Parts: sequence; C-alpha cells; structure tokens
Amino acid sequence: MRRGIVGIITIVSALAGILWLGGLAMAIQDQFFAAKAPPAGTAKYPKEEKTDNRGIYIVALGDSLTRGTGDESGKGYVGYMVDQLRQKTAKPIRVTNLAIKGQRSAGLLQQLGQAEIERQLKLADIIVMTIGGNDLFQGGEALKLAPKQIEQAKASYLRNLDRIFQTIRRINKDAVVFYIGLYNPFSDLADAKQTSAIVRQWNFASAETAARYSNIIAVPTFDLFALHVNDYLYSDHFHPNKEGYKRIGERVASLITFTEGDEK
Repeated sequence: MRRGIVGIITIVSALAGILWLGGLAMAIQDQFFAAKAPPAGTAKYPKEEKTDNRGIYIVALGDSLTRGTGDESGKGYVGYMVDQLRQKTAKPIRVTNLAIKGQRSAGLLQQLGQAEIERQLKLADIIVMTIGGNDLFQGGEALKLAPKQIEQAKASYLRNLDRIFQTIRRINKDAVVFYIGLYNPFSDLADAKQTSAIVRQWNFASAETAARYSNIIAVPTFDLFALHVNDYLYSDHFHPNKEGYKRIGERVASLITFTEGDEK
C-alpha cells in the first residue's frame, strides 16, 4: 500500500514539474515575440515587394537584314541592339528571331497568320522588324524598272505594310514596334540620285503608315549609309557588314527607354 502511495506521489510530482516547465517556456516565448512585435498602430507584417522576374522579351520579324546576313560575327543589328540594352537594364533580355531571308511584305503578312508566330507576338514587350528592301530592290532589278512599275510595287508594298501593322496591333496592343527603314546600298553608283530619291519616297510613305498606329516607331537608317556607303556594306554590296549592323543596332537601342526601377 505504502509503495502504491509513493508511486502516485512521484507521478504527480513529475507531472507538476512538466507543467511548470511548459509554462516557463510559454512565458519566455511570449516575451521574445513581444520584443519583436512592431509598435501599436503599425502593420503586423512587413509588405512583400512584388518583383517581375520575367524580363524583357523581344521578337524580331522581317527579312535578311533582321537575320543579320553579311555580319561575320552573326549578331546583326538585333545582337548589337541587345548589347546596348543590357547596359541600360538589369532585367534579363530574351530574343526570338523569326525573320526569313529574301522575305517580302506579302510573305511577312502571310507569316503573321501562323499560330506559333501569333503566340510569340502575344508575349512580346518589344517588336523589331525590317521589310520592304526586297519589295523595292528585287535583287537589283529595281535599277531596271520603269517609274510606273516602281510606283505599282510601292502601292502593293504599302497595302501589305498597313495590314502587317494592323495584324500586329490586333495580336498585341501594348508592345512597342520599331519598324526599321530602308537605306540605299547603291548610293555610290552613277544613278545614285535617282535611287536615293526612290528610297526616300518609300521611307516617307512607310513612316506615314506607321504613324497611323500607336507605339509603332519608324527608325531611319538612310543617313547612316549616305556617306562612305562601302565602309558599311558586306561584299555582296547590298547587306550591311558588321559596322553597318552595329550602327543600326545602336540607333534602335537609343530609342528604347525603360521605366524607373528597370534601369541599371
């Protein structure tokens, strides 16, 4: 009997000790969190800052100029443009180049009807494009065309260009589009005055078409090649070389600005 009583007393004492220790631990915990708590009248928890880690997505459209044909480094104006942009922003930059060598405006318009192209354009923050050089020069044949034929080619091209801008804006209302104008690769030939006049007319009409749409910017390049054109052309005497593409890329990049917080 005595042993049973002693056992009960021992168990009760042990339980009391455990409860005392538990109470002590809770008291210490309450004091710790009270010390860490913000003053009365302030928010209980700090606000979490939301950051956009998606970066900047660029889609490139058009012809061989956007592919970078003639640049031995393989970068083209798109690559040099991105180099400049990375000096302006800490955000990651991704590029998808959908340009096709030899493409004309009718081909680009048809390409925009493809489901995958539409999907890429929907994601774009920035769209860059070159188109029209093959419509005009047609492998150098423009030099042999009569004025009436050139005007017909221009009218067809401008209809397509308008539909291209229309389609891009339907797919993506917010992306800024940089349409890169034409230069004259034949400005050192005998009929340079005539060909330069034609290129300027096409550029003016293209810029007028772009101006009808929000956030579509016509980027001039004619002046970049007007002097010492051979210094900036590839051996085919049509596409830019590395230095020519670099000049175009730097000009496009100079027009792209970032909001505060996105800058480096």
